Amino acid sequence: MNKKNALYLAGWILWLVALVLAFRTANSYVQSVFCMLLYNIILVLGLNFITGLTGQMNLGTIGMLALGAYTYGILTVTAGWSPWTALFAMVAVGYAIGKVLGYPSLRLKGFYLSLTTIGFGEIVRLLAMNLESLTGGTMGFSKIKRLEFFAYKPENRSDYFYIMLIFTVLAIIVANRIVYSKWGRAYKAIRDNAEAAEASGIDISKLKIQAFTLAAIYAAFGGALYAGYNRYLNPSGFTLEYSQNYIAMLMIGGIGTVPGCILGAIIVTALPELLRSFANYYWILFCTVCIVMAILLPEGLWPLIHRLFARLGKSLRGLRGKVS
Repeated sequence: MNKKNALYLAGWILWLVALVLAFRTANSYVQSVFCMLLYNIILVLGLNFITGLTGQMNLGTIGMLALGAYTYGILTVTAGWSPWTALFAMVAVGYAIGKVLGYPSLRLKGFYLSLTTIGFGEIVRLLAMNLESLTGGTMGFSKIKRLEFFAYKPENRSDYFYIMLIFTVLAIIVANRIVYSKWGRAYKAIRDNAEAAEASGIDISKLKIQAFTLAAIYAAFGGALYAGYNRYLNPSGFTLEYSQNYIAMLMIGGIGTVPGCILGAIIVTALPELLRSFANYYWILFCTVCIVMAILLPEGLWPLIHRLFARLGKSLRGLRGKVS
């Protein structure tokens, strides 16, 4: 491991330690926000494959989340599966969602693809609302089983944080590897110039479906963690508003970057909670912040922060050279 990678790893370890310490010293309300942040990070990392890297608008993230959550709940409660078996079944759920949404994306673009994904999310919500014998309908689906890690058995929501943190770290590592792999470079080529990418021999159709599938698997896993954390599901919690929030996370943090996804998730998860003291005006303030960010920093915050740190590092190296 070279010096740069060692510093990078040390930075992530310090961030995780700080997160755990902040969680342990917080009250129950703030702890719930921390848990919300973790599955939001997983969902926006998945969305990044579609919207951030391949440039296809997806407003159906909440539908993917809902399918994963309800499938996990049905498997663990109705079918009697173990939580771990149900969790790994999310790969199959995500694969199926990716195929269903991926193929239409080959013929639809822009506004029409957005409407298709919105329709998908609404169909899932309406099915959850009307299939009462399966999902509990508007009365909700309760008593969902939580994951247990060997001897560690989470008794409440706060205890579940550590299991969610493990899966969030794994999701970040996998997403980072994909972004900097040949898949990630091919996704970016499709986003920047699809015709040139196809002329270079890139199979655009295959990679678009692959991006949808990866995003759906991430969302399904996030849905399973969400269901295990809350132990209760209701269709009213899966509206279009939440899909818009994930787009905002991606836009504010930095499209196409893993640190940008994390930064955007932190800001969009925490900001509404910080602005709740403004009562009915907090959504106006929140939307204003999003609009200002879109105008002034269309690439998001992370590219700006990265450039600032690069300049700072260059200046420090130059200063060190003069001193020596």
